[in-house]
Amino acid sequence: MKRLENKIAVITGGAQGIGKATVKRFAEEGATVTIWDVNEEKANSTISELKSLSNKIEFQKVDVTSLESVTEAAKNIVEKHKKIDILINNAGITRDASLLKMTAEQWKQVIDVNLTGVFNCTKAVAPIMVENKSGKIVNTSSVVGLYGNFGQTNYVATKSGIIGMTKVWARELGRKGINVNAVAPGFIATEMVETVPEKVIEMLKEKTPLGKLGDPEDIANAYLFLVSDEAKYITGTVLSVDGGLVL
Repeated sequence: MKRLENKIAVITGGAQGIGKATVKRFAEEGATVTIWDVNEEKANSTISELKSLSNKIEFQKVDVTSLESVTEAAKNIVEKHKKIDILINNAGITRDASLLKMTAEQWKQVIDVNLTGVFNCTKAVAPIMVENKSGKIVNTSSVVGLYGNFGQTNYVATKSGIIGMTKVWARELGRKGINVNAVAPGFIATEMVETVPEKVIEMLKEKTPLGKLGDPEDIANAYLFLVSDEAKYITGTVLSVDGGLVL
């Protein structure tokens, strides 16, 4: 039997990058997957691309910065599928600048998507899981949330905050049958990294004991492990998937 057979999963930011790889991986394991994303074109492209793999991939245009938007989307899933078993809080953006150059707008945009968005999605989905007495929530932090990074005050603040929220929710929801964990990716070869100069990429590879960037599938596999029955006694943890970058 596939590991996620009969499971209903929501993946935010599932239209591209790590999210897209996770949609594919979960579909391979038998899950019914709903993509929550603002990019309708890319989400539909992802669904078309994976059609031969699974006909159980759906899309809802959702703005994670709006509690109303995510609550309505969660309600629609429950009306159709009766439950939500898995929430992957993967959506995220960057608006990099040093502290002295960062605008209030750059700060707010990243906080709204990366931190408030995670709160909103979990706020909407957790009561459904509580009613079902079961659920797996995985939040996407980052290696920089653990160790900081030049020019990323806003991004690091969100990714550190996610670690804190993960630990609080693990305490609050554990007795209600819900596991809450975080994954802290290192530098992964996605669209987000394409804007980084080649010189910086080479430097990062040199700093990483495994000598390379990670693939989106490496993070998707970590998500899969944490939502599977194999991780049923793991909660409140932060799993670093970074090629040993921070050793």
